Amino acid sequence: MIIKPPSRMDIDSAAVLDEAVSRIAHARKLGTGRRNFLRTSLTLGGLSMLTGCTLDDSESVNAALSKISRINDEVQGFLFDPDRLAPTYPESMITRPFPFNAYYGEDEIREIEESSYRLEVTGMVSDRRKWALPELRAMAQVDQVTRHICVEGWSAIGKWGGVHFGSFLRHVGADLSAKYVGFKCADDYFTSIDMPTALHPQTLLALTYDGQPLPPKYGFPMKLRMPTKLGYKNPKHIQAIFVTNTYPGGYWEDQGYNWFGGS
Repeated sequence: MIIKPPSRMDIDSAAVLDEAVSRIAHARKLGTGRRNFLRTSLTLGGLSMLTGCTLDDSESVNAALSKISRINDEVQGFLFDPDRLAPTYPESMITRPFPFNAYYGEDEIREIEESSYRLEVTGMVSDRRKWALPELRAMAQVDQVTRHICVEGWSAIGKWGGVHFGSFLRHVGADLSAKYVGFKCADDYFTSIDMPTALHPQTLLALTYDGQPLPPKYGFPMKLRMPTKLGYKNPKHIQAIFVTNTYPGGYWEDQGYNWFGGS
């Protein structure tokens, strides 16, 4: 499965922008009692064209819509409940085979040598040393069977195992008040997430799939597995993690996808 970039649409961009500004301004005034309404009518409905499409009739409209998308990120961040768990499933419901998905084809899957692999950790952390796979495998491991939801409309259930990411961040002395955690990958992919999602109890540094070492097509030596995020927010073949207060963007996010990417 190759994820395609956002499609371009011929629409009345001025009308879209006016409506979006109005709806977001109204949404930001609402209290927590209207969260369900906002989740359906704003985040997943009225602004979907803004977060999934690139409007190219003028640079000014592109800039304006990018700003609207960032405001939408703020709204989604406000709606995010760091204590709410995504559904889990019995192993009998695992999708077999679990689909491959990336911005390239399966014949281009990256092969990484385990013995020489080192995970780099930088930014707002006190312990910046590099990690070998045996060290990561020696940490407490957890498993979860959760659903992967792709922005293109399909989903699949898989079993992932690894290190609770929040525990790892605490172990390396990350500044948990920082805004962002970014990822650089061996397949030239990159993305970033918000700190509340990084600390969510179901966010894993996944080292295994279905009880076995993570296969290359699923992101060996590790991927970030977040059932609270859409698939493109789950990076594979992770080589570097950094904690920062500077907005890092992402491969697809820089091309028009919504940055928060909540599922």
